[in-house]
Amino acid sequence: MQLAIISDIHDRGDHLAVILSQVTEADALIFCGDLCSPFIVVQLGEGFTKPIHVVFGNNDGDHFRITQQASRFAHMTLHGEFAELTCDGKRIAVNHFPEIARGLAASNRYDLVCYGHDHKHSIEKNGDTLIVNPGEVYGGLTGVASYVVYDTVSGVAKRRDIG
Repeated sequence: MQLAIISDIHDRGDHLAVILSQVTEADALIFCGDLCSPFIVVQLGEGFTKPIHVVFGNNDGDHFRITQQASRFAHMTLHGEFAELTCDGKRIAVNHFPEIARGLAASNRYDLVCYGHDHKHSIEKNGDTLIVNPGEVYGGLTGVASYVVYDTVSGVAKRRDIG
């Protein structure tokens, strides 16, 4: 199973469109926070038709309208600020903040922990737990729009950048 992992869109629909066109083979999409505007939810739901798991970030201010838009898509689940998933036998935790992610990884309860917030791409291990920050869809803070594809069978996460 292939999981596309993205974070920190910050209303960059143009970058999101490129990424969504590149992850069509993924079986599910994990979003680690900071959609920002409700219209991005529509683009996400229309652009990726398989399961989408969303956690809120610190810049997702209009939870009401984001939730309202997300309700249009049966394949999209809003988990609040934390998601605990099982995909292809892998235990996965998702939140927005690096400090929380590192604490979750240290618990040894998860195979994969995903986060965003600081916009800095990172793939690291804590014991048997892989910790992934896919970087930013936005691309404005680091100069690179990136995402990660995680393979549940091999346990390998690979960074992908968009031009």
